[in-house]
Amino acid sequence: MNKQYKFISVDLQNDFADKDGVYSASGPSVLFLKETVFPFLKEQNIKINEIISDYRQPRPGDRGDCCRPGEWGYKSIVPKEIVNSTWVKCMNSPVWIRDNIGNPDKEPGLPYSDPDKFGKWLKENIGNPESVVPVVFGLTIDCCVLSTLQELSWRGYYPLVLKEGVAHSSGEKEDTENILESPIPNWAEVISWEDLKDKFNKSLRRFNSKR
Repeated sequence: MNKQYKFISVDLQNDFADKDGVYSASGPSVLFLKETVFPFLKEQNIKINEIISDYRQPRPGDRGDCCRPGEWGYKSIVPKEIVNSTWVKCMNSPVWIRDNIGNPDKEPGLPYSDPDKFGKWLKENIGNPESVVPVVFGLTIDCCVLSTLQELSWRGYYPLVLKEGVAHSSGEKEDTENILESPIPNWAEVISWEDLKDKFNKSLRRFNSKR
């Protein structure tokens, strides 16, 4: 079976992706996404499924407080016209949610794990592992992107992670390269943008040849 490629962005919000963000990891990866990846996807009419964060307190085990709904830091940098769906999490792993998540007008509840609800979102917007290859990019490769790749792998997907589209929380290129070398390959295949476009174009040609 020829699988479809489905794109997933992780935590591309101002508090992470902008130089003025609370936990800025901005750099070449963010610029590459803005100047190369997003325009390509828009031109090809390809949508992105977003995973973003509501990191208000209370969050036991994590003292951080950022990506507050209704504020600048919460806003995504992904162009709205290429967003298909949005999943909001409240911890590193996407299975963690909370009452009133993403709602700026209500107090957030305590984080709790709901793997089934996340699984339903994946099935509705990404598809089944048998027919889909998730392509993941975003921030950060040593934390939330890593957690997302692990969750996808454990659910039977074989995700790709875009080499030029991720960054380490330190912002250092060497740190990004090191974690892409190990341990990321335990859960995903690292792929360059040129190789990904080649795979995508071949897949598109196969699709068109059957029409």
